[in-house]
Amino acid sequence: MDPVTILGLAAGCCSTFALAPQAIKVWRTQAVDQLSIGMLGLMITGSMLWLYYGILRSDVSIIWANSVAFFFITYMLTKKIRDMIATGRT
Repeated sequence: MDPVTILGLAAGCCSTFALAPQAIKVWRTQAVDQLSIGMLGLMITGSMLWLYYGILRSDVSIIWANSVAFFFITYMLTKKIRDMIATGRT
């Protein structure tokens, strides 16, 4: 593996797994009241665009990092939307 790919994978790990503590907290507590729907919407849009970009560039580090980030963000966004519907805050 070349150094640039290793650099990309390391950067992707840092930014992607920065989402993990928040997703784990949501999973453990089921509390989403402090999550912003706007932030989650922008993050999922950004993740999808980066994923598409990575696919177009055939860049494994971009594809991998944003696939994992997409999973974390989708989980939190789904929980947030369900909470908003359940509490009538749509």
